[in-house]
Formats: sequence, C-alpha cells, structure tokens
Amino acid sequence: MVLPKWQRKLPQDKTVTAQTALASIKNGCRVFLGTGCGEPQHLIHAMMADMSFQDIMIYQMLSHTLAQYVDAPTFARRFSLKLFFISEPMRKAAFEGKIDYLPTYLSQIPKLFDSRQIGLDVALIQVSPPDHFGFCSLGVSVDITRSAIENAKMIIAQVNPRMPRTWGDSLVHMDKVDFFIPHEEPLVTYQPNLQDDQVTRRIGHFISQLVRDGDTLQIGFGMLPNAILPYLAGKKDLGLHTQLITDAMLPLFKQQVVTNKQKSLLPRRVVASLCMGTEELYRFVDDNPFFYFRSSEFVSDPLVIARNDNLVSISSALEVDLTGQVCSDSLGYRFFSGIGDQVDFLRGAAMSKGGFSIVALPSTAKNGEVSRIVSHLSEGAGVATTRGDVNFVVTEYGYAELQGKGIYQRVMELAQIAHPKFRAQLINAAKKHHYIFADQLPPLEQDLIFLEKYDWRIDLKNGRTAFIRPLYPSDEFDYRNFFYSLKEETIYRRFFYKMRLFSHEVVQEQWAEVDYHDNMSLIGRVQNEGHSEVIAIGSYSLDKDGYAEVAFVVHDDYQGQGIARHMLEYLEQIAKENSFIGFVATVMGDNHAMLAVFSKRYPHAAVHPTPTGEIVVTMPFVP
Repeated sequence: MVLPKWQRKLPQDKTVTAQTALASIKNGCRVFLGTGCGEPQHLIHAMMADMSFQDIMIYQMLSHTLAQYVDAPTFARRFSLKLFFISEPMRKAAFEGKIDYLPTYLSQIPKLFDSRQIGLDVALIQVSPPDHFGFCSLGVSVDITRSAIENAKMIIAQVNPRMPRTWGDSLVHMDKVDFFIPHEEPLVTYQPNLQDDQVTRRIGHFISQLVRDGDTLQIGFGMLPNAILPYLAGKKDLGLHTQLITDAMLPLFKQQVVTNKQKSLLPRRVVASLCMGTEELYRFVDDNPFFYFRSSEFVSDPLVIARNDNLVSISSALEVDLTGQVCSDSLGYRFFSGIGDQVDFLRGAAMSKGGFSIVALPSTAKNGEVSRIVSHLSEGAGVATTRGDVNFVVTEYGYAELQGKGIYQRVMELAQIAHPKFRAQLINAAKKHHYIFADQLPPLEQDLIFLEKYDWRIDLKNGRTAFIRPLYPSDEFDYRNFFYSLKEETIYRRFFYKMRLFSHEVVQEQWAEVDYHDNMSLIGRVQNEGHSEVIAIGSYSLDKDGYAEVAFVVHDDYQGQGIARHMLEYLEQIAKENSFIGFVATVMGDNHAMLAVFSKRYPHAAVHPTPTGEIVVTMPFVP
C-alpha cells in the first residue's frame, strides 16, 4: 500500500493507530481535548469506544463530538467532563448536571495550565501534516490549545490533511509530539441559524450608527453578534482583533470592508484565536497571511486589546438589569454559555484610545412574553459583566449609553430601549427601589419604530460628524448639560430671557408635551471616544391655523457648521408628515444668522417686526 505524500512525512516510529496511542492514557489521567471545530474527532470516538477507560477527567473549551456520548448511562461513570464554555450541543447536558462548568476568563485559562493549577497529563489535538521543516499547524484552533500542548506530559496528535495551515503562533514541531495518528476526515463545521428578522435588522441598524469607519472590531460568541455583521457592509477599512472567525465575516473580507489598514496593532492582519465555520471558510484561511492566529492569553489580554486604537467590542447578553449589570452565561440557575472573553474585551476596549464596547440583545424573550431589560437579574443569574464595565447597550429600540452615568440616568436610558409594553413597569420598579425621582415620567408605551426614519448623519465643515435623532426622556442629563454649557447670550437668543435654571422639573414639563407628532424635538450629537454629547436642539410645537412654532439652539462651538439649516429641513419633513402647512418663528432682531437660515430655505417668508424688537417669521411650506 502506497501511503499518501503527506503521510510519508510523518516519523514512522511515532506513527501509530488511535488505539495504540490511547493505550498510554491511564485511569485517573487528566486529558485535554482540542477546541470546537479543531477537536480531533477520530481520537475522541476511539477513546469513547474503549470501555477500559475509567475515571478520566476531560478538559475542553468548546465541545461538539462528546455531545454524542454524554447522555450514555456509562459516560458519567467513566469520564468527568469539565468545560470552560458550554456550547449549544452541550446545553442539555449542562441543564441535567452531567458536566461541570468552569467559569473562567478566557485569557486566564492558559495561566491555569502554566501554573499546574489545572494539571494536564495528555493533550489530544488535531494538526495539519508537517511541512518540509517538520512543523505542523494547529490550524483553526490555537486558542487555549497552544498552552495545553506546552504543559501536557504527553501529546497525541491526529494528523488531518483537511486542517488548514494558519499563520501566526500556530506551529508545532514534530519533535514535540509523542504520537501521530494519520486520519483524514471533514472538520467539525459550525453554521448557526442566523436570523434575519426585524429585531436583528433594527439592532444592526443601531450598531452601524455607533461603529465608525476605520474601527477595529471584536465580535463575540453567539448568533446575534454574527447576525448583525451584514449591517456593517457600508463601513470602510474596518479591522478585526477577535477571538473567533466565522462565515458571517466572509462577505466583509471579500468586499474589502475589513482591510485592517488602520489598525494600530498588527496592521493589515486579522488577529484571531480560533475559526469555526464551513469548508468555504477553512479554505479561505488556509495559508492566508491576511490572518494571524495567536493564543487566547494574547488575543484576549485586555492590555493587548487596548493597544488597538478605536477598538469596538460587540458582544451579547441574556439579560441586563436597570443598573447595567449583565448576565451572559446562565438563565437563572441554568448555565447557558460561559464567561468567555466578554469582560476581557470590554475592559480592553475601555482602555483603548477611542475605543468602546457594545452589549447587544433583543428586548424580549419567549416570543415577547419576557423582558430582557429587567429591574433585577433573575434569581441565580451570574453577573459576568459588572455595571462598571458596560458602555453601550443596544436593543431593537435603540441604544443606551451607560459609561460614566449614575443609576438614575441608566434606568431612564435602559427603560427607553426596553420593549414598550414593559417600560412603565420597569419605571415603577425603579421608583420602588428609589433609583429615580418619584415624579419621573415613564417613556412612552407606544412602539416608536416610526422614529427610526428620523435618524440623519451630517458631515460638518470642521470634519466632525453629527448625528440627528429625536429627543427621548433618557436624554435628560445630556440635555441639561447642553443647556448649562451654552453662553448666556445664546440662551437669551433662544428663550428671550436670562434663563438660569434648567431643573429636572423644567425638563419634565417640556417632555410632557413631546408626542413626536404635534410637538417634536430633534437633537444633534457628536461622538467623542465612546460617548456622545449634545450640540444642538431643534423643536417645533403646535401653534395655530396649521402652523407650528419652530426654534433652534446650537452650541457655541458648533455654530456656523450648517447644523440649524439641516435640522430645519428635517423638522419640515416631519411636520409635513403630520399635516402642518408651515412654520412660524420668533427671532431676536439682531440674530442675523438664524434669519439667514430661514430666508434661504423660505425666500417668500413673511417677516413682521414687533414693537419689542423681535421679528416674527411666517414660513409656509412649498407643497
């Protein structure tokens, strides 16, 4: 029998059958298995088939093949399975207590191996055939496998010609391996059922508003982070520094949306730790220098992550409470996934120059019967991410910005993005907990999806980008900060008197009138390194005879940028949709800039000076 060329490269004295190699594993051994789609299926099947194995302790991060065996009556008597992350095929077994979950930050797992706190006797891995220098590749599974093979007393490697050769820190020399088992088989594939529904599209829309051209992204484990990737297709020169590469990223690679050109750490290369997908993805990463695979203690180290300027972390959650605590690894007492690297990347993003983090989740679960924005986490839920780590939270109803904000403001912002039917009860619960004022108005209980079309982007003359959207009750603090940042003259031109207080009560009175139809307010914001600030407000309110009174105030630092002109255009569009026939405005006589904005858009406007020095401008819309 003539052996294939790749198999002839293996050292004959180490090349054996799976049964021969596994015979070296003694009862009581601690065995590591390669991760996810890189796991050595042939070796696992052979180990499960050998009934002589007893009291074997197995460590693995993402498990797939063992799901076929874990329900067998004899499995628990023969093996003790310890997982750092509970994959979907293993959730049932986790619910039934058949496996042991080890809650550990992904970046810290290699240190547990290095320190022998978790000792490893044997590592079962899968590698590519060796090159002419004798180096095999760990391929799609470098992650914690790199540390496992450096610390295990014995290494048994399944050699599979279908395993891609990947660039980076993935190479293992033949001298390091004790036994080689040549066996060709398809790699485990991973193709989650990515939903393309209205909820996902709306979440993707809001995330696309936050992500900027040139940002470096981390995409967390789970269906939702991958499902929103198509909504980033309009971005330019994105980078990737992420634990996991999936098929959902392929279009962004092929369309050159992800170029890595503006990365500050390892530019022009995707930095990752493992790859889980289809054969198409495996062939795409095979011997492709565009990808740079490193171990988890590098990829998920917050200090390494922070070396990427403008690092944006995108991850998911099971529920978020009104103070910003995030549960991502358990549903009550049932473990559902794992801590993974969410906290690593949230903290790395917080330290990154210009970086920030996004936690995304649908507003409800169980077909809309349960809110995922909750007054308190479910009994037994684990706090994977503390309230101090969270920056943006996104649902299909918008995004809440929590970093640097108090409990009152967090409650208002998170209630605003909860499902409309749960908002009032969330506000009532917050009042009961004394999180907010007793007189606080709740967000409207109607679905304000129609407001999504009232989102605009303006490229300013100073090179900044302003985002225009409707004013929400959750904007109270930013609204007040904006007011107090204005010069006295600017306030006087807007309110016609020296207004010195802009209290909670004043804001409540204004919002009590906002219905987004007869009374509408838009705010302009600019993003500044993970947070945004209000720079302009434009409003109209019901006047008489089909007219609405319109008014603007633009921050002194942003006057002359054309913001009022754009906001006037947008407010007119909204007013027309609500059957108004024109605007009326009262302007100080010396406010030449505002008068010019009105006269340019409405050259046939009627101008009426008043005895007190103001000018009333009546501006009928052109049909």
